[in-house]
Amino acid sequence: MTIEQIYTGCLAQGAYYIESNGEAAIIDPLRETEPYLKKAAANGARIKYIFETHFHADFVSGHLDLAQKTGATIVYGPTADTAYEKHTAADGEEFKIGDLTIRVLHTPGHTPESTTFLLLNEAGKEHAIFSGDTLFIGDVGRPDLAQKAGSLTKEDLAGWLFDSLRNKIMTLPDDVIVYPAHGAGSACGKNMSKDTWDTLGNQKKFNYALRADMTREEFIKEVTDGLAPPPQYFAKNAKINKTGYESIDTVMERGAQALDPEAFELVANAEDALILDVRDKGVFVKGFIPNSIFIGLDGQFAPWVGALIPDLRQPILLVTPEGQEEETIKRLARVGYDNTIGYLKGGFDAWQASGKETDHIESISVAELADRLADKESGYKVLDVRKPSEFGSEHIADAQNFPLDFINEQMAEIQREQPYYLHCRSGYRSTVASSILKARGFEHLVNVLGTFEDIAASDIATTDYVCPSTLKA
Repeated sequence: MTIEQIYTGCLAQGAYYIESNGEAAIIDPLRETEPYLKKAAANGARIKYIFETHFHADFVSGHLDLAQKTGATIVYGPTADTAYEKHTAADGEEFKIGDLTIRVLHTPGHTPESTTFLLLNEAGKEHAIFSGDTLFIGDVGRPDLAQKAGSLTKEDLAGWLFDSLRNKIMTLPDDVIVYPAHGAGSACGKNMSKDTWDTLGNQKKFNYALRADMTREEFIKEVTDGLAPPPQYFAKNAKINKTGYESIDTVMERGAQALDPEAFELVANAEDALILDVRDKGVFVKGFIPNSIFIGLDGQFAPWVGALIPDLRQPILLVTPEGQEEETIKRLARVGYDNTIGYLKGGFDAWQASGKETDHIESISVAELADRLADKESGYKVLDVRKPSEFGSEHIADAQNFPLDFINEQMAEIQREQPYYLHCRSGYRSTVASSILKARGFEHLVNVLGTFEDIAASDIATTDYVCPSTLKA
């Protein structure tokens, strides 16, 4: 028996390769098929099934391409409705993979079709569950992504999730291994652990949502409380996973067009393309193509692309470090951005060498920020682009919270002629925000490339947030 977790840190996502006696199954595959095909070929195994725990919202699954290339059957749990051929499994239905058995446990709650797959070993003993977004390590899936106005609320789904956990999962033996679809960093839950697997017994002890004395009403309240709005691309990715998509091979071929600076500029203008620069933040701020947007590959690249670029059909041109072109196209496709139409051959160095116009963002250290803030006559205001929860914990006195997650919706909250210092926790998000503002005509920006830990340790005045409702009259 072989069970391999294939974990992708950028998406905090776990796909699974299961093999026995020459047969294999993949659970929740990413868009690119090559890793699974290579693994099966190296082991002399045939991929027989592709199991999907639910309609993923945070990435586009590779189920269709993988099925087309292998002849494997796509399997969803009850109630899953798709525009392509697949097997809709009944609750309790079993599938053989060599000497192993996969049993379907319909566990609605995160979404109506959410299903947990229970693996029985060669002796027929419960060995592991592949829980998708039903049960995470330290958390459970958020119940607000599949609600329908007027018919299905997040409270309804949370109630279903309570029943699924109590009736289908918590009744299993404590030594069953829990393999979830996500870990810490995913927006599919609130409080996920950095661990990517655990035993069910440990989760019964330490996962707040599995407390034995928890009532249904308490569960619904705790699971629905404090949910941040989902990223805008979630609903779009879920729809793609239901209806289908273009082959990843076609997407990769279209994006792999090397363009010299002249051709790059012509295509950018003709196609109204977004220029996406994925280099290191410290390199980007020193020089970039005017109006390009920075989202660095070294951060949570795909989720930030999904949160900040509203149109999945947007034509995209890339500026990447040399050799990172293919990786960038692939990461974009993972979250449904399939319209990459080329990249700058020779990178930014070629653009500079051509003599074409460049831009930059003034950037300073925390020490320089401290000196400038001491000058009360500077007229600059501070924009803190971290999440409201981070801002609420501690922030620079008199700073304005301007979360990067919602920059497109909150642009009217800042003034074009007002000078700003921008900062975040590490300098990554503030560089992204600075590039977006710069592209939209905000010129009076200074980016802080230090860490918030450095800010808190400096002599810059910081304050804890106090909710107005708690203030005494």
